[in-house]
Amino acid sequence: MAAGAARADVREATVRRSVRDAEARLREAGCHTPRLDAELLVADALDTDRASLFVASERALSAVAAGRVAERVGRRVAREPVAYIIGRRGFRHLELAVDRRVLIPRPETELLVEVALRTLPIGGRVHDVGTGSGAVALALKDERPDLEVSASDASEDAAVVARGNAARLDLDVGVSLARGLPAGAYDLVVANLPYVAEEEWLALVPEIVRHEPAQAVIGGGPDGLDAIRTLIGEAPRGTRLALEHAPAQASAVRALLCGGAESFSGLGGGEDVTLGQTP
Repeated sequence: MAAGAARADVREATVRRSVRDAEARLREAGCHTPRLDAELLVADALDTDRASLFVASERALSAVAAGRVAERVGRRVAREPVAYIIGRRGFRHLELAVDRRVLIPRPETELLVEVALRTLPIGGRVHDVGTGSGAVALALKDERPDLEVSASDASEDAAVVARGNAARLDLDVGVSLARGLPAGAYDLVVANLPYVAEEEWLALVPEIVRHEPAQAVIGGGPDGLDAIRTLIGEAPRGTRLALEHAPAQASAVRALLCGGAESFSGLGGGEDVTLGQTP
């Protein structure tokens, strides 16, 4: 009887009810944006967009569709990031494929793109170190087709993801497998390298600690800046760098650079990006 009732309950599920129930479960699980997450997961399970959920809010879900919703919500309850569950993340004007091989692009990283766009000359050459999903490099090429954009990553898995995004988006960005900065003449090098101190790692939200690649987050050293120090130390003298970092690290990063290093603030108000030259 109970099993039959449960099956009937699944058959009678509607879009509205599925979103409502998902939101309640995600709120209880401690997710920070339960309503948004619920809408994204239900829309993905139904192969539609969020706007369509409201148009067809009373649409009944088949048992198969309800099962897809339950699977996605269950993964989110376990604090797997929405971007990994649905396999994509919006960044600037692009939609990027992402999975657990790469860090999920953050809104604050858009400032790195903006700083680079402001400073690069027409036809400029720019390289993205530690490209991950390719977000920064691909956004630069998308918004400035005149630029000669290349990218690299020390992770073969990440390079595969970035190359796949470049091909799917039809953007001419070469992605190489390399540790550090490949040899070349660049007008600017951009990098969103790991900058979290190891002792801070376990204090991060479960979405990061349980699911995102630690090597793309932990920067090394007591202050988390070892990866940035290494890039600055190995790059040729006078290389112009635009670096993303935590706001509290801005003054330390400026001190590692010369050429009138300047830090920039994003929408959150913190200094997230520093532009300068290698000594």
